[in-house]
Amino acid sequence: MEGNRVDDQEYIPQVSDDRKPKIGMEFSSLDDAYSFYNQYAREAGFSSRMHTSKKNKITNEVTWKQIVCFKEGHTDLMRWNKHTKVDQPTKERARGTVRTGCKSNITFVKKQTGPNWVVGNFIETHNHPLSTPSKVHLLRSHRNVSAAKKTLTKQFSEANVPTCQQMRILEIEYGGPERVGCTEKDIRNFEKNLRDEQKGIDAETLIEFFTSEQEKNSAFFFDYETDSDNRFRRCFWADHISRRAYSVFGDVVVFDTTYNTNKYGLILAPFVGVNHHHQTIIFGCGFLSDEKTESFVWLLKKFIEAMPKGPPSVIITDQDPAMTKAIAQVFPQTVHRYCLWHILNKFPEKLNPLTFQNHYQSLKNVIANSTTPDDFEKSWEEAIKSANLENNDWLSLMYKLRHKWVPVYFRHLFCAGMSSSQRSEGSHAFFKRYVSNKNSLMDFITRFNRALRHQRHNELVADHIDMNEHPKIKTNWPMEI
Repeated sequence: MEGNRVDDQEYIPQVSDDRKPKIGMEFSSLDDAYSFYNQYAREAGFSSRMHTSKKNKITNEVTWKQIVCFKEGHTDLMRWNKHTKVDQPTKERARGTVRTGCKSNITFVKKQTGPNWVVGNFIETHNHPLSTPSKVHLLRSHRNVSAAKKTLTKQFSEANVPTCQQMRILEIEYGGPERVGCTEKDIRNFEKNLRDEQKGIDAETLIEFFTSEQEKNSAFFFDYETDSDNRFRRCFWADHISRRAYSVFGDVVVFDTTYNTNKYGLILAPFVGVNHHHQTIIFGCGFLSDEKTESFVWLLKKFIEAMPKGPPSVIITDQDPAMTKAIAQVFPQTVHRYCLWHILNKFPEKLNPLTFQNHYQSLKNVIANSTTPDDFEKSWEEAIKSANLENNDWLSLMYKLRHKWVPVYFRHLFCAGMSSSQRSEGSHAFFKRYVSNKNSLMDFITRFNRALRHQRHNELVADHIDMNEHPKIKTNWPMEI
């Protein structure tokens, strides 16, 4: 039965004689020789594997090569420990043993003159059942992630297409899993190798990329900083389109941080605004290794260094103390507004459930609909007394900070229709459709730029609609027209 080992039984491949290797056959190169033998192995139903070789002691050139069946030898269950000088059990294998001591092999010898390789020895028989044609595509030497598939895998990866879905697309393209030429595990291994290539050089690669972008366009701005051990610590970048957008739409900036965008745990800190279509736009972006005041001060200084028209009139953030301190230090003339949405979302946890259920709407109405500061302060006091919340420490603190978050205190300022950092939250959600915490820094930048192009194309679409379409009107009054 296929799959059972029978030591005393020989298996001879059923392959036509014209496709079998023969002693004395010549090949122009070792690659051609291996390709021929591996094709024979596919038709025969086994997988081939490069084995030992011999070299010319003077020229160090390979002159003899042996290729064996993948079941050659036996699985080594012990390993030599050079420290203890004894054999120790190897780590338990997740899968069963494969090797059966099969003696089938072929040797190629390089001729002394010319580039030709000659078959010197060929053992045809195997000591194990051979694979059937329906399963031979699963054998290791007959699986290969071709150059075209590697390119396609990179493109799929940039588009955040999961590996399992990549395989489904390839199966449809090639007409079934047996015709793809590789397995899902092969593609995962290729993706892992790509990630491994970036280990230790990812930050340097990112800096080289930014430097090249600056060389292409002098309006591209970036800067970075390393720690005392020369490890990548933080950076900021903004391209010419973002800088130009800030000169037009930079009156109001939303600043917030987010996580899980790269495998190093660096914090993504984008500066966000809105354009004339009330669409989210990016003014600049930074990576931080921590959220200390020092880091925010560095980032804010780089932001203002990059931007052509000075600090924004209004900046909206959450209530992060380190961020608040940094903004007061770097942007002393800028109005700092706390995110109203974040504060309203804290009410359920700061009030007991019954009080929240009975009084939240009245408190929210005071916050949202007060017409003057005096009106707010009077109505707030009445609402607090009605709910018996005079001793609630958090509400007392929020009242002291009312000039930073209650809408009525900002009615004299242009805030571009924004009262919270939800614009930034939406931007985080948008970019996280393109990036993940498995991305290297260069992976992140590739995907980030792709998302940025998508975002900017939405602005072009809106401009196109404005240019070619007229809004529907409900009356013929000149004022509406």
